[in-house]
Order: sequence, then structure tokens, then C-alpha cells
Amino acid sequence: MSVLRQPGVLGRTRRQHVLGATAALSAGAVETVSVGVWFVLAVGSRTTTTALLGAAVLVGGALLRTRIVAAVVEGRRLRRGPRWVGLSLAVAAAWICWLLLAEAVDSPPGPIVATGLLGAALSAQFALEQAACRSRSADADRLAAVVPGLLLALGAGLLLWAAWVPDWTLTTPPLSLGITTVVVRIEPLQLGVLGFGVLAAFAHQRRFQRLLES
Repeated sequence: MSVLRQPGVLGRTRRQHVLGATAALSAGAVETVSVGVWFVLAVGSRTTTTALLGAAVLVGGALLRTRIVAAVVEGRRLRRGPRWVGLSLAVAAAWICWLLLAEAVDSPPGPIVATGLLGAALSAQFALEQAACRSRSADADRLAAVVPGLLLALGAGLLLWAAWVPDWTLTTPPLSLGITTVVVRIEPLQLGVLGFGVLAAFAHQRRFQRLLES
């Protein structure tokens, strides 16, 4: 009843939910595109050019996602500067080390250990972002960064599965669209990127929900 008597509170809560959902979709899309493009380049032809391009995509995606966080917590200034550039470089390095470790050590220990370490690195990054966005940081808040990090690490595991699973392709019967015929092909890597995108959206939704509630 008290909420109904305060329409401003109800409206603010609704705006927070809409803002959090929009920001989560935006951050999830940035994460999916940056990590997905880098992963496709990394598992394809490995040259110096593709390695540098993939690293640039990872760093750019991390910086853009940080800007989304800053826009969501507009009431609290997110500190800018070399710290965030360095953090983005560290996260890009974590993704690269994850793939190198997963490939260097025999399966299944290699991918499991590499994915666990990646989840810890992403959780640490999220905890640092939360600490910069909040005036105070309780132990529960720091622990809240673990779940999003693990969700993204699980998505990384899906990418590995998609890259290493035996080749197969699902092809639909030819679909007639006017004067053209379309055939839809579904491959494991497409499913892996899709699964990563869904988990990334859920991970960032949890993050923004906690940030907006604080």
C-alpha cells in the first residue's frame, strides 16, 4: 500500500527496470560482438594481422562496455583515466590467455582450468567496476560480481565446444522467396556465439540490477 501511495517510487522503480534491461542488452551485445569477432579470428587463420586486430576488438569492446556502465550510473561518477584503459587491456589479455591455455593443455583439464581462471579474472574486473561506481562496497556487493563472471566464463566454454565439436551442419530445405531460393545453414560456431550472447545478457542484467538498487 505504501508504494501505491507514492507513485513517484513506483515510477522510479519501473524506470530502473527499463534502464537496467536496456543497458544489459547493450552491454551483452557489445560483449558478444567483441568476443565473438575475436574468437572467430583466433580460431581461424592465425597471423600477426589477425592477432592484432582481434586484440584491438577486445580492448575496444571492454572500453565501450565501461562507457555503458558509466551512462547507467550517471548519478555516481565513474572514475576515468589510465586505470580503466589498463583494466581493459588486462581483460583482453585474460581472454587471450584463456584460449592459449585451453589449447596448450590436454582436454578436459585444460579447458576447465582455463575457463575457471577466466571466470575469476572477469569477476575481479566486475568487482573493481562496482567499487568505482559506488560510494561504499559491502562484502555482499563484491560477492555479487562472481555470478556474472561465472556466467560469462560458461559462455566461453560454449565457444570452445562450438570450435572443437566435430564438424556438422544443419541445412534447411530450399525456401522459395519470390525469384530467389534461400537455404539456411546452422553450424556449431553460430550456436556457440548465440549461447554466449544469451549468457552475456543475463550476466550484465544481474550487474546493472545491483548497481541501480544501491
